[in-house]
Amino acid sequence: MDDALGTLDWSLVQAFLAVAETGSLSAAARRLGRSQPTLGRQIRQIEARLGADLFIRHPRGLSPSDSGQALLPAAQRMRDAIADIALTAAGRDRALEGAVRITASEVVAFHLLPPIIAGIRQALPRLRIDLVASDSSDNLLYRDADIAVRMYRPQQLDIVARQIGEMPIGIYAAHGYLDRAGAPDTLDALPSHDLVGYDRSDLILRGMRDMGWPATRDWFTARCDNQLVYWNLVCAGCGIGFAPRAIGRDEPRVRRLLPDADLPALPVWLAVPQATRRTPRIARVWAMLADGLGKVLS
Repeated sequence: MDDALGTLDWSLVQAFLAVAETGSLSAAARRLGRSQPTLGRQIRQIEARLGADLFIRHPRGLSPSDSGQALLPAAQRMRDAIADIALTAAGRDRALEGAVRITASEVVAFHLLPPIIAGIRQALPRLRIDLVASDSSDNLLYRDADIAVRMYRPQQLDIVARQIGEMPIGIYAAHGYLDRAGAPDTLDALPSHDLVGYDRSDLILRGMRDMGWPATRDWFTARCDNQLVYWNLVCAGCGIGFAPRAIGRDEPRVRRLLPDADLPALPVWLAVPQATRRTPRIARVWAMLADGLGKVLS
């Protein structure tokens, strides 16, 4: 099937890969930034060009057929080759102008990065900054972003990663909630209070269990996976929640509780593809991000 792929428009192969790897048209559309009808039309086009049904349709989405499974390795090699071309070209760009695409979690992008990016723009006015606020793991090697801010160490090959600090976590509640329910005197008293947690994500649950609490999802009286909404639930008085201290200390609606509690901190990493690490505009933005985030975390 490699020869057949060589005659296809890359956008059709890209559509096939996105659907094969995500399992649905809707998820693939979100990944590529295209509409679902466009993805559906492109899948029909590549199937017609190859004369084969590439997917099995079922109620939960789509899975690759035998033909689709056979095509997948060749399509992935094609993607890798195109990524190599893009990275090589980007690595040779010596100008301090153009665009740098940064990805970070929603809470970091919303609360911490805007003043840092404002400083970058002031120092480098010919640069454009694209900020992708996403809690998904964007693939740097496929140019989904130039630089990633992550709360974990990226494991991909050919990625340069540097830990620039740790983000201490605090326990917070709104003044209104504390007026109504009082403040816990110890960590052991927390389960008797209203707690705000995540819905489907087990991130908070794992942290609580690591501290020895037999926490379950039912411990949370208000739940939301969106971190920005989660924090607003805490600030509005829905209960006690957890947040980076760099965010909680600037929020007048809440009070930090149990400041002596030893909560695990989140590591903060910067990551960039090895091929573009020395590109001047990316190297300069990397350095300014590291400096700005380091000051926030200190």
